[in-house]
Parts: sequence; structure tokens; C-alpha cells
Amino acid sequence: MTWSGYAQEKSKQPNIVFIVCDDLGYGEVQALAPETSKIKTPSIDQLTREGMVFTDAHSGSAVCTPTRYGIMTGRYSWRTKLQRGVVQGFAPNLIKEDRPTIANFLKDQGYHTALIGKWHLNFQYIDPVTKTAIEKKSKKHLPPVGATIPDGPINRGFDYYHGFHHAKDMKAVIENDKVILYDDEINMLPRLTTKSVDYINQQAKNKEGKPFFLYVPLGSPHTPILPSKEWQGKSGMGDYADFVMQTDATVGAITDALEANGLSENTLVIFTSDNGTSKAADIEGLAAQGHIVSAGYRGSKSDLWDGGHRVPFIVKWPSKVKPNSTNDDLICLTDIFATFSEITAVPVPSKAGEDSVSFLPALHGEAINSTRAGVIHHSITGHFAYRLGKWKLLLAKGSGGWSSPREKESADMPKAQLYDMENDPAETENLYTKRPEIAEQLLEQLELDIKTGRSTKGEFSENDVDKIVLWKTKPKRKKSKN
Repeated sequence: MTWSGYAQEKSKQPNIVFIVCDDLGYGEVQALAPETSKIKTPSIDQLTREGMVFTDAHSGSAVCTPTRYGIMTGRYSWRTKLQRGVVQGFAPNLIKEDRPTIANFLKDQGYHTALIGKWHLNFQYIDPVTKTAIEKKSKKHLPPVGATIPDGPINRGFDYYHGFHHAKDMKAVIENDKVILYDDEINMLPRLTTKSVDYINQQAKNKEGKPFFLYVPLGSPHTPILPSKEWQGKSGMGDYADFVMQTDATVGAITDALEANGLSENTLVIFTSDNGTSKAADIEGLAAQGHIVSAGYRGSKSDLWDGGHRVPFIVKWPSKVKPNSTNDDLICLTDIFATFSEITAVPVPSKAGEDSVSFLPALHGEAINSTRAGVIHHSITGHFAYRLGKWKLLLAKGSGGWSSPREKESADMPKAQLYDMENDPAETENLYTKRPEIAEQLLEQLELDIKTGRSTKGEFSENDVDKIVLWKTKPKRKKSKN
């Protein structure tokens, strides 16, 4: 049976569970980097044995908000007003109300949709007394219990939402469209674990027979690094390693719930991360203990180098995906939308998913049919990079992020970087001045992908902003001789 033929059997539409960790680097998973990963991750390792590992998967950005926008919409976030950094909440939703998301797309196909975890794409809070929008007065300002949310996940396609906006607002627990209570941050990961398991248990009892989509964007192992009491000291490598182990246990609890309810066979499970490991993890301290968070790829969260955005990506789908298999194709988290579209055999809506390519054929051991030339990378400072085949062009002198050398430390370096990722995956030899013809080819394709409002074949789509600055590092002015 072909994939489309399978998808058209509506009674067999798969449940989908999509788990996204926060700041979990490629090298954190033992099965992905057995020689350099010293933190035990048995549950995620089990997924690799039961499913397919994509070795060249990338988040849409090296930081949180833009990646999550790309996941939800199948579109790069720099096409919006968010040109760098992340959002802080207490503001209108970054996803426009009329833009299709993976949630309302699947809802239209008969799925029950739930989000349990971190949103971090902005929404507003309405004061329960004054009925007006609340302004953020400080970094630690929390919305009051009872505040309502007019433009949150419930208004972007989810039937159910339980979680928080982002790390600094984690004390404020939200259910559906209301702040329901304050809780200590250390309780959030156990809360999300329990709620995810409860949701699966409830869906197993659903007499309507509707498939479900459970999106679990965890807030861990991002700061605040707060492993629960029973996990403290488990790793012998510090709080961060303990928190990674606890995060792994959450993955195990979710997959165990699927198994216990007899749902595993017809459930597609995807596990990944929103970007590389944060420096808050004490990367150097972990390295001293033999643990390399990026598995040898250069850089970490925020950077244009692959350590910033090459992420774990594992897919389990019993009887559909070959166990213990790997795929080396270049994919991006923006590809989720088109993949869900092909699974359900329903086209991506017009002017949606502009940067999304289905990787469904790869799950069946076939070639990905892509109309996209390459993948665009983006750093916290808004610097661009372009990956085409084995070549990667970085429009930055340094990391484009928090790692050294930063742009201000790179005055005497070439204005851009070019790497052969096949022969130099650690990005050690800059070939920008040696292979100018390759650099020019990648730059032209990047410029085209920006100008046309999409990187895939399809109807022209406007970017949300008129001008997108391609080169973020301005050339240093020469001092006047006068």
C-alpha cells in the first residue's frame, strides 16, 4: 500500500505525539553520541532502537521562539517582524490569526489537538477586573490568577492547553485560556509529565474514535535548572545532567502511557529539541567530565555553527518506520507541517507552510521529493547561514551568537564563512576566500528564498516585513587620514 493510500484510510489515521525538548543538544542523547555522551538517557535511546534517527536535522533557529514559530507554521520566523532574539510575552501572538498552524490543520482533519507545555510565541493577558490588556512592568512580572488569554494556543487550533508561556513566566500555570494558579518552577516538569499521561489515558477512552495530536514542548532542560528532589544527584554530574535524566524519564512516561493503553502501534512519535545546548548548562564543566553536549559540532545554543541548531530528531511509527534505522537527509523543523499534510493526504493550505518539505518518504526508506534548494539557518542576533548539499555559507565573521569569537571579536576575519560539511563537520576550515564561486551560488539562492517569500515551490507569499537585512555585521569604516 502506498503512503497516500494508507493516509486515505481515515479510520487508520495515526495519533501523533510530538515531543520538543528545550535546549537539548545533539550530544546529550547517549545513543546518538555514545563515545562523548555521559548522561544516561534510556528512554530516548529506546526510541532510537524502535525508530529512525535523522542525523542532519536542524531547528529553524538557534533559539526558542523562532524555532517554535517554524514548527507551528512551516515558515521561517524571520519572515515576520521577529528578526532576532525571542519574545517576552504580554504582547499579541506572533502567529497571525488567519495563518494556518499544524494544530488547526489537523483539527480540520478530525484530530483532537492538545498542547501541554511551553508556548513562547506571545499572547496577551486580560485583567480579570479591569478587562484590559496587562502590560509587562518588569522581567519578573506575572499575570494575575484569573487573567484570560484572547489569542493563545486555544485560538490557534488547540482544543486543550496546559502549561506556561516561557521560562520567566513559569510560575503562572495556564489551562486553556486562563491563568489558573501559581506553582513553584520545580514542579513544572512533573506537572507536564502527569498532564501528558492523563491526556493519553483520556484519549484511549474516547468512544468517538478520533485520532489525537499531542504536542509536548517541554521547558527542560532549559533554565531554571531544577531537577525534582528524587532526581537530584542521580547523574553524579551536577544539576543539569540530573535535569536531562528527568527529562528523559518524562519521554519514557509518555511512551509507556501509549503502550499501556494499546496505542503504540498506530501512533507516530516524534522527538526533538528546539536548538542546541545553552551555556547555562556549564558546557566546559561537562566537557571536563567527558560529556560533549554538541557531539563535536561547533558552537552551542544561539550560534550559526551547527552546535546551535543541529538537533536530535527521532521518529517512531511501528510497522511504518524501520526500527534502529538512520537517515542522513538534510531536514528542518519547519518540515513538520508538510509531513503532517502528506500523512493525512490533505494539501497544505494556500499561502501556508512556505518553508516546509515533507520527509514522509524518508520514513518509508524512499528519497525526499523536495522543491527546496537548501535550508536557511538563523542565529539569536539575526545572522543568516545557508546550507546547500554539503556546503554551508555563514554571513557572519564569528559565531553569530554567544560563542567566541563574536562579531565584535572578529574584526580581522573574512566577512563570511564557508564550510564543507561533508569533510569538515566541525567547521574548522573556512573556505570562503578559496571557493568564492560556491559562496556566490549559495548567497544567490539565499537571496532568492528571501525575496520570493518562500523556499519551496508554490504560490508567491509576501514576507510580513518589507526589508530583511541579509548582512547583519556592518563593514568596519576606515579611519579618515585627515
